[in-house]
Amino acid sequence: MDLFEYQGKQLFARYGIPVSPGEAVETVDAAVAAADRLGYSVVLKAQVQVGGRGKAGGIKLAASSDEARAHAADILGMEIKGHVVGVLWIEKASDIAEEYYASFTLDRAVKLHLGMLSAQGGVEIEQVAAESPQAIARIHVDPVDGLSEAACWAWVERAGLNPAATEAAVQVLSDLYRAYTDGDADLVEINPLVLTPDGRVHALDAKVTLDENAAFRHEEWSAYEGTEALDPREREAKSKGLNYIGLDGEVGIIGNGAGLVMSTLDVVNQVGGAPANFLDVGGGAGADLLANAVEVINNDPQVRAILVNIFGGITKCDEVANGIVEALGRVELRSPIVVRLDGTNATEGRAILAGHESDTLIAAPTMLDAARKVVELAKR
Repeated sequence: MDLFEYQGKQLFARYGIPVSPGEAVETVDAAVAAADRLGYSVVLKAQVQVGGRGKAGGIKLAASSDEARAHAADILGMEIKGHVVGVLWIEKASDIAEEYYASFTLDRAVKLHLGMLSAQGGVEIEQVAAESPQAIARIHVDPVDGLSEAACWAWVERAGLNPAATEAAVQVLSDLYRAYTDGDADLVEINPLVLTPDGRVHALDAKVTLDENAAFRHEEWSAYEGTEALDPREREAKSKGLNYIGLDGEVGIIGNGAGLVMSTLDVVNQVGGAPANFLDVGGGAGADLLANAVEVINNDPQVRAILVNIFGGITKCDEVANGIVEALGRVELRSPIVVRLDGTNATEGRAILAGHESDTLIAAPTMLDAARKVVELAKR
């Protein structure tokens, strides 16, 4: 779950990380009122879950009420990389002496938390990594041991931050690690983390991705659900309990198990197709869940053919077949479905499908045969 900047800053503030005072607003009048309360100068920042706001004109400095009104009118409703601005964050402007970069995420390769810190903040970390990889100081943290103060001091010194910022930066990074771990986040990032002329260090931006699997521990996350920027397809799938990611192709994909679904995407690409989505119905998918999955894929206007690829383990292929048949009766299919079943009760599942085969429902014996057939149908 990705948070808007202002939500990330609210999270940071709960863990003691210094952030600039500000208010989130949705109208021009509210923006001016907030700016007047905060005192000028202020920065108006478009709240969209995508980078490049500044280059698109979504971040403006205002020194008066008139400027705040003009900038708010320009930014609200603006489209930035497909995201329409509906919320503005009005923030007290900060004097900046230096800009840094700081983040924590999980390094899956070594199964440790990864911290990254750089004295070159304010630009995309990918650009820094490509042009000056030595400018990024990395630290791996064992989640059992945590981030010690001594390790944090050494990390800051290795990153080459201004000595005037060291003590405050150590405290901010320690608090950021707590926000990352105690806050059940997949990513916390501050870019830029700024040093002010009077020696203060605080977060001028916030990027936070929360681990949805930990939602049961955080009742407060329910406040984020209405503001989460989801693809409409992903929103519908989420409402039906489906693990779905939208893509740009024309072949709808349904499978059970992340590995099988990824393999299916690869095979579809291999035979000249382009997947429209990743949809994993899980290891114990029954008829109702399969019917929901077909319904979600069918509602995607860019899908021209659907591939259902199931390997029965816990999932029983006859239940999958019943789910597909149920879906055929529940929705008016816009696209043909190609089904490959193998594993537990595959013979029974194929028999169920055989009684309903048509131009709309086609069975295939192998994954490769199914991929070739679905791509052929999608290109007609």
